[in-house]
Amino acid sequence: MKNTYRDLIEQTFYFPQEGFEVIDNQLHFYGIDLMEIIKQYGTPLKINYLPKIGSQIKKAKRIFNVAIAKADYKGSYTYCYCTKSSHFSFVLHEVLKHDVHLETSSAFDIPIIRSLYQEKKIDKNIYIVCNGYKRPQYIQYISELINDGFENVIPVLDNMNELPLYEKKIKGRKKVKVGIRIAAGEEPNFEFYASRLGSRYDEIHDYYNKNLKKNSKFQLKMLHFFINTGIKDNAYYWSELNKCVNVYCELKKICPTLDSLDIGGGWPIRKSLGFEYDYEYMAEQIIKQIKQTCKAQGVDEPNIFTEFGSFTVAESGATLFSIIDQKQQNDNELWYMIDSSFITTLPDTWGIKQKFILLAINQWEKDYNRVNIGGLTCDSDDYYNTESHVNQVYLPKEDEPKGETLYIGFFHTGAYQESIGGYGGIQHCLVPAPKHVIIDRDEDGEITTRLFAKEQSAKSMLKILGY
Repeated sequence: MKNTYRDLIEQTFYFPQEGFEVIDNQLHFYGIDLMEIIKQYGTPLKINYLPKIGSQIKKAKRIFNVAIAKADYKGSYTYCYCTKSSHFSFVLHEVLKHDVHLETSSAFDIPIIRSLYQEKKIDKNIYIVCNGYKRPQYIQYISELINDGFENVIPVLDNMNELPLYEKKIKGRKKVKVGIRIAAGEEPNFEFYASRLGSRYDEIHDYYNKNLKKNSKFQLKMLHFFINTGIKDNAYYWSELNKCVNVYCELKKICPTLDSLDIGGGWPIRKSLGFEYDYEYMAEQIIKQIKQTCKAQGVDEPNIFTEFGSFTVAESGATLFSIIDQKQQNDNELWYMIDSSFITTLPDTWGIKQKFILLAINQWEKDYNRVNIGGLTCDSDDYYNTESHVNQVYLPKEDEPKGETLYIGFFHTGAYQESIGGYGGIQHCLVPAPKHVIIDRDEDGEITTRLFAKEQSAKSMLKILGY
């Protein structure tokens, strides 16, 4: 009996599954023949499949709106995209096709907002939730947006000293909406007890009374909190959610303008073919818990905001490599060498030991090996050798003597990797950033591709280095 790589995958997981199928022993990603893309552009290669961004937004909106309807919940739902997950223009342009709002985290987000307005991708009614610790330039840019008539800019106060800075810069008589971030507690096994971001639970009530209650220039619109480990069905998450909703209720009793609760981001993405997460159940339980707490406290339910970043863009991305060599270093350790570096191209894999979906792109009919995958740099951390579901990696056996090249892909890599890796900058060992290709579908549903960025050149690196 022949045990092929295809047998291994189909016996280990429910396969094929959403986004992945094998035709003629070659992997297709959302209907895209990846070998055809590789033949056209080569490897290493980053791709983004834009239609997946829209489908993720539609999925979240549908799930939350159904949960709201089931619970007869009186508040509304607003989907914000967290720009720090991916700032690329092609991402923002695709996101904004789907009636969403934006969340920013630092000063240079605001020029992006300006650019989107000039391109008529947004108007001045869009919600812009401004998070993060605010340095003077960020404060200046936010204030200028408000002064220029952006009606729904909401600076979320991260600390008690932030409000006076806006008072000096914001003009006009119309009251400006602001939010307050709650410093959520961290998980019991974390290195510290409470988030460094936001204000403590017991400070917020007094702060409102002293600084906002009779303020003629500002009105409190929103409370915001974020759980660092994401939205999970565990006692920790439900406990923190309950604390935050109770803070909202106590404040709502003395603050009529408060009507919104931002529950942040953290909806998980598929990082394994064995991924299981009941999105519908979680949304229903969140809405149910908020409603029950508000009813017990005798206040109206808040409008719900979310800031899904990775959930929006991660599953649109993939990173493709060639296996350029294999090295048997001892009896138990076989290395497959890729034509790039994990440190430069997928920094989360070594920085925080993040796992992504890893699959062969061709040669599914062959036997398989247990392997380690090595990058090109001289750094001992430049490797990948475990999956989220098992402490090993299996890939098709390479031909001896070498025949057809084996190609592999890491999938759902569309969030954070470029910004963390220093897109267009200096890479470890001067390994160049790979080509970047955008994949879309035209009005007839046909696949279209375009080269967003060439492979980084020596000339561009030398210029950065001052040569």
